[in-house]
Amino acid sequence: MLDSIIRYLKPQVFSLFILAFILGEGYVMVYEKYYFYPYNLLPLVFFIIYFAIFNLQKLVFLLAFCTPLAISLKELGLSQGPDLSIPSEPLMAGIMLVYLLNSFSGKISDKKFFSHPISVIIWIQLAWMLFTTCTSSDVVVSTKFLVSRLWFIFSCYIIIPHLFQNKKNVVTFVFSYASAFVIVIFYTTIRHASYNFNDKAADWVVSPFYNDHTAYGAALAMFIPVLLSFVFLKSFPKYVKVAALGLFLLFSLSIIITFCRAGWLSLSIVLGMYVSFLLKIKFRTILFSVIVFGGLFLFFKTDILMALSRNNTDAEGGFGNNIESVTNISTDASNLERLNRWSCAVRMWEDKPILGWGPGTYMFKYAPYQLSGDLTVISTNFGTGGNAHSEYLGPLSEQGVMGMLMAVILLIYSTSLGYRLVYTIADKEERILCIGIFLGLMTYFVHGFVNNFLDTDKLSLPFWAFLACLVTMDLYYKKKEKIIALETLK
Repeated sequence: MLDSIIRYLKPQVFSLFILAFILGEGYVMVYEKYYFYPYNLLPLVFFIIYFAIFNLQKLVFLLAFCTPLAISLKELGLSQGPDLSIPSEPLMAGIMLVYLLNSFSGKISDKKFFSHPISVIIWIQLAWMLFTTCTSSDVVVSTKFLVSRLWFIFSCYIIIPHLFQNKKNVVTFVFSYASAFVIVIFYTTIRHASYNFNDKAADWVVSPFYNDHTAYGAALAMFIPVLLSFVFLKSFPKYVKVAALGLFLLFSLSIIITFCRAGWLSLSIVLGMYVSFLLKIKFRTILFSVIVFGGLFLFFKTDILMALSRNNTDAEGGFGNNIESVTNISTDASNLERLNRWSCAVRMWEDKPILGWGPGTYMFKYAPYQLSGDLTVISTNFGTGGNAHSEYLGPLSEQGVMGMLMAVILLIYSTSLGYRLVYTIADKEERILCIGIFLGLMTYFVHGFVNNFLDTDKLSLPFWAFLACLVTMDLYYKKKEKIIALETLK
């Protein structure tokens, strides 16, 4: 009898749920109006729980869609203290929790993925971050920073190989992020147009979705090479390639009007890297060239800095002026403030060279290290102006020399891996996809020299996901090439 009732009710569960929700909605509107908004979030909560239990892949795609549209608690006026990006960071934390619960039941990632050199570098980074959190000058701030880094990595790196072994999921993931990003682009562009695309307005018209135009520009730059690569994937339907081309053109136009010079610079450098692919230049040649030019810069540093100081073109008045102002270290406030932040990071490191001040503490500790001669019109002593503006000097000040060393090692090995994959993947479409993902990732590594956004969900999601994609290609896509090579020898 009970079995018959269950069989009868099972197809009606969804209808019963809808009916119950409507009845509850009526009750809330009449008797509990204060709970109207929380109550109407319940379907989303149940929706997320359902996919977390039965289809975690779709929850990751939902996360990718939600991230560009996420708004922080501070932007919503709901917090003046600890911040959280809603709904993306709670989703990330939830995905991490689900993954850990699955791990206890034996459903863990491939051991090859965990032992891959990129993964090992990340584990060492996290272990050192944990150690320096224990010795931090502000344990609460460092603990929050470490926990957020953990859910970024669990939800955007560790879980990704399950998806990206199928290249169609790579395309779906990118489109999930990019399609939501279109909403942000239209919102930002319309607001910017009301100010006649003024370069000063570009910095805050991206609010509340992005902190400033540099983070917005960095996200645009990461997806431009990837979207362009989709256009050349012949096995995908024509409408997918047309959509990718349309998004590529939209993102390219948008990054021009962001006045984000770091974004333009990163795209210029990855374009040079693409040319090096065409010329079959190996990574060790690139690395040797960088070392030589770096040495020459240090040798002629005084002469170079004197030449740069003669450039007084400010980043205002148009696209051409913004390009010229990239090397202005005499009057451009943005460039001078970066030099100020970098100098503070080095001075902080000199005081605590081994363990640093603790992860995430730079913005609260750097003010006393500012020299009066380095202050600019945008300098602040209140920790409200962001971090060290460098993914390499930031860890140096916060986690000591080991922190910076691991960031540099991650950069070098990731670049080496990308070059190796571009030259060794046998399948043409997979190679094209690899080029797009790799160049997109490299835009952020370049951007990391002048900005740092890996403490935010907006850039952490594509960065760690693209890095996981390269590792997945190395572990799984490359096997096809080995098989083809063996068949050729036969």
